[in-house]
Amino acid sequence: MSRSGEFCARCERPVCTDGQKTKLRDPRLRIRIRWPEGPICVKCYDDAVHTRGLCDGCDTDRLLPGIGTAGTRLCTECAGGLGDFTCRRCGQEGPRYRVGECAQCVLSERLAACLDDGTGAIPAALMPFYESFRAMPRPRGGLLWLAKPHIPPLLCALAGGEVPLTHAGLSTLQPWRAVIHLRDLLVEAEVLPPVDRFLFLLEQWLPGWLASIEDPQQRGLLERFATWHLLRLLRNTSAKQPINSGRANLARHVLRTSAQFLTHLAEHNRHLRDCSQADIDRWFATDLRRAEHSRGFLHWCVNQRELTRLRLPPVVKKTGARLSQPLRLAFIRRVLTDVSIPLADRVLALLILLYAQPLVKIAQLTVDHVLREQDEVLLRLGDPPIPVPQPFADVLLDYVDHRPNMLSATNPNSRFLFPGRRAGQPMHTTSLRLRLRNLGLPSLDARTATIRQLLLEAPAAVVAGMLGYHIGTAETLAIQAGSTWSRYAAGEHQRLPQPQGPR
Repeated sequence: MSRSGEFCARCERPVCTDGQKTKLRDPRLRIRIRWPEGPICVKCYDDAVHTRGLCDGCDTDRLLPGIGTAGTRLCTECAGGLGDFTCRRCGQEGPRYRVGECAQCVLSERLAACLDDGTGAIPAALMPFYESFRAMPRPRGGLLWLAKPHIPPLLCALAGGEVPLTHAGLSTLQPWRAVIHLRDLLVEAEVLPPVDRFLFLLEQWLPGWLASIEDPQQRGLLERFATWHLLRLLRNTSAKQPINSGRANLARHVLRTSAQFLTHLAEHNRHLRDCSQADIDRWFATDLRRAEHSRGFLHWCVNQRELTRLRLPPVVKKTGARLSQPLRLAFIRRVLTDVSIPLADRVLALLILLYAQPLVKIAQLTVDHVLREQDEVLLRLGDPPIPVPQPFADVLLDYVDHRPNMLSATNPNSRFLFPGRRAGQPMHTTSLRLRLRNLGLPSLDARTATIRQLLLEAPAAVVAGMLGYHIGTAETLAIQAGSTWSRYAAGEHQRLPQPQGPR
């Protein structure tokens, strides 16, 4: 007899059995198990078997999968009817993966088999990786990763000595996406020394891309431009601080656009040394936004005497559309009050709507930027730290204690405010932008409206210091917003009564 209209006994969301979940976009969750309280969905079951603490019934520290009538957390014995979660191998309670064995023991067994050096032991150099990976809070994710067909050969190649345990050695392995993730895990476990991740990946990508350029003259010119201009600038930046994904992706886009410009000339039977003003105008007229990314390449060609000095069209700066103040306030009200929106999305949106922070900077924020001083919450975006008003303060503190992507081997100890799925990396700006898009909030428009409103309420120097903006940028935006703070003279403006002398 099929059951319909069922709901999870804990989250009260619609659930169904595997046989009923036939539609690809069926919103109902799958029933994982049936306990005395009713059907339990996969998410609630996973949360239950990973909850540990003091039982409210017997006051012992153990697994707490049960929930009492008043919301109390109960162990299996006090709750009754939930089953036995004790592993026969390690004697600890935990989520079962096989009959009588917990997921932690199965993960340790399979990982040890992949890291076997041929003598039944794990190489000493890989032991830190073994210990950190097997200790992930939710081992099922690690088991799914090891089950992928291309992962065990990668680990076996490193453990058996077929590939040197170095960054250069890893670069010889395929598939490259899996190798990138494995490299991040090894760096996080301190098996490999840290590198500037995005610069390193760009350097690995460059030779393959250059090899795809068929014309040898174009390939040689682009190789010189990439080696002696783009990479040199990025390495100078990396010496001060690691480059972010945006700068690395921009470098790739500049190279691709430069190659398209050379192809554009070739299609019109023109060479770079014969390029005329008409060719430049035609190139910029085809797609102005695309052609803008070739501007640096053209300037470099002029300086290298590969191109005659020609006039380039003026730079077109992209500015955000005006988001009205009532609409901005409506977004703030919705994000603060709608608890159905994920916490990460609410905090992300409020950092833009209240503090006009760019996504690149938001991605680099850590929990150390959130300061708790007595009864006040501060956010260190510049100098001095800026107060966080209620109720955003409660939302922010709640999010800090429940950040996503903290339960796998990639980021168990991450300090990033928005930890990503890659080891040691924050959430990608593309992922942050997608979260805002799902809320219907345009990032650039919202940030533009916020900074202009703040500059109307306070002097540019004060706003720039507290939000981490450059003073010149803040003053320019203040003029565009029509701020009148710069017209006020410094000093005390209160008129004091003058003493009347004798006449």
